[in-house]
Amino acid sequence: MSVETPVARPSETVAAAPELAPEPKLPAVQTPAAAPAAAAAQTSALSLAHPGQLLAEALASLSRVDDSDFDRGSGQEALRAVDRAAAAYVAHLTSGFSPTALTLAFLDWWMHLSAAPGKRAELAVKAARKMARFGTGVLAAALDREAQPCITPLAGDDRFRAPEWQAWPYCLWSQAFLLNQQWWHNATHDVPGVDPHNEAVVAFVARQLLDMFSPSNNPFTNPEVVRRTRETHGMNFVQGWRNFLDDMARKATNQPPPGAEAYAPGKNVAVTPGEVIFRNHLIEVIQYRATTADVAAEPVLIVPAWIMKYYILDLSPHNSLVRYLVEKGHTVFCISWRNVWEEDRDLGFDDYRRLGVMAALDAVGAVVPGRKIHAVGYCLGGTILSVAAAAMARANDDRLASVTLFAAQTDFSEPGELQLFVDPSELYVLESMMWNQGYLSAGQMAGAFQMLRSNDLVWSRMVHEYLMGERTPMNDLMAWNADATRMPYRMHSDYLRKLFLDNDLAAGRYQVDGRPVSLLNLRVPLFVVGTERDHVAPWKSVYKIHQLTDTDVTFVLTSGGHNAGIVSEPGHKHRHYRIHDTKLGELHLGPDEWVEANAPIEGSWWPAWEEWLTAHSAPGRFSLPPIGAPGFAPICPAPGTYVMER
Repeated sequence: MSVETPVARPSETVAAAPELAPEPKLPAVQTPAAAPAAAAAQTSALSLAHPGQLLAEALASLSRVDDSDFDRGSGQEALRAVDRAAAAYVAHLTSGFSPTALTLAFLDWWMHLSAAPGKRAELAVKAARKMARFGTGVLAAALDREAQPCITPLAGDDRFRAPEWQAWPYCLWSQAFLLNQQWWHNATHDVPGVDPHNEAVVAFVARQLLDMFSPSNNPFTNPEVVRRTRETHGMNFVQGWRNFLDDMARKATNQPPPGAEAYAPGKNVAVTPGEVIFRNHLIEVIQYRATTADVAAEPVLIVPAWIMKYYILDLSPHNSLVRYLVEKGHTVFCISWRNVWEEDRDLGFDDYRRLGVMAALDAVGAVVPGRKIHAVGYCLGGTILSVAAAAMARANDDRLASVTLFAAQTDFSEPGELQLFVDPSELYVLESMMWNQGYLSAGQMAGAFQMLRSNDLVWSRMVHEYLMGERTPMNDLMAWNADATRMPYRMHSDYLRKLFLDNDLAAGRYQVDGRPVSLLNLRVPLFVVGTERDHVAPWKSVYKIHQLTDTDVTFVLTSGGHNAGIVSEPGHKHRHYRIHDTKLGELHLGPDEWVEANAPIEGSWWPAWEEWLTAHSAPGRFSLPPIGAPGFAPICPAPGTYVMER
């Protein structure tokens, strides 16, 4: 994850925004722990500095603390500020990684491997066998051009799929790399006694280093690049250099990637007609205009994740989930989150629940009074919706008719490879970096996600755009993905510690208003969607909702990844899904058993969900509701102003 300096706010965004509704009183900027005002002022000022200056000023501040202030806590707080500053400085040098965590992981692996002669002997035998296989493959390739390779890439690895890789000498380099990769997988897994988290870290780092030196990344050992160079007489490198300079200039000036300008919110994407009917410091609530003669009895409220702009669910007209629901006769509302800055550093996870989910429910209830609401949460929005729904159930707040979760985790015991970036040491470094900036930047989040799929998102792109000299065509989903957002320090720290690291929600320890909440209290039906190739919220982790609730759960497993699996409109080719409704009291299946018991269905899962919504709504159709209500008058047309903030 790369550390980025804050960019200037675009003045046109501020000028274009209409007068805001009254904002709730927000918490003032505070130090990481409660402290006297003098220490708070010191650390607050330090938190906006460059990490090097931050550390120097934190050390200098100690000389200004007398003995009486030290005894009252100011000195201890100043020392904590030094610790934070030092960790932020380390994060600046290491791109956000904790060297302590990496060192401990490799020491754990190396010491246990050194104490396991059987494992070392196994690796020696495997190395000898792979050398023999490679030698046989070399001989076969020399004698017969049609010879089969001694090893083939794993599913999803397309680096060596081109026919040129089967020709001499490229077949030797690719097969040597794949055999080496396979051996290192064996070397970093199943070492007796190694902590599972440390094993995963070591395996991940080894894979990243191997991918870096793949023969596909070298212009002299990649036959596709060699062919392209001959065809263009070397002009592919000239164009690749231009692409590289263009990308660096765009990154330095915080500009979107080339082609993204063709997908501007309100012009080409996020164009479903509607009005912003409510705005506070954190959200805008959009009410979409109905397109049918009458509507279903109960409205739908969508809670997207604030790690992303909401319009992934309202992309182009042909793949907009919002438009699909409106055209099916549903009254649809959606939250658009504000893109925060450093002054929002102390907004916490519960602020997002109160100012986000609960405030939006109040707005929907004012427009459509007396009717229950179908709440939909996507990714992190689904997690906070689950917390809000559990708190509402505890308080006997029965405004929800159902809860739908798209690729949203509620149990974080098996969160996939994202857990590599979250352990106590790594989290402390990450928190210190956010404390320094006041937020986690979009670039830092994108860096972590790209590393999880470095073959597709880093190296393959570099080969295609910088060595082949070809730009990847932009589409609406790629343009949306580049339009990322920031997350405030306090909220992200709350989320990572309480939910991701400690798994408080699944354990029944997560507290709202000083009291724990439990998903077992939910009595509304659930519709839960997981995606087969999700690297952010692995579907088996999403599936754990069956073990946490005591209500009907309809689970869908759809093809695609975290985003493409959700944006899966009817008519999209090569899509399939599995679905099963587990009623209250029925036996629960394990995830693998569930897959075996439910055959895939070709097509989009959207119609199945819309039918489910209709089946779980109150009967009858109603006349079109008004746009807005007293106290919630339309403010501006959709997509609003918060989505424009960068």
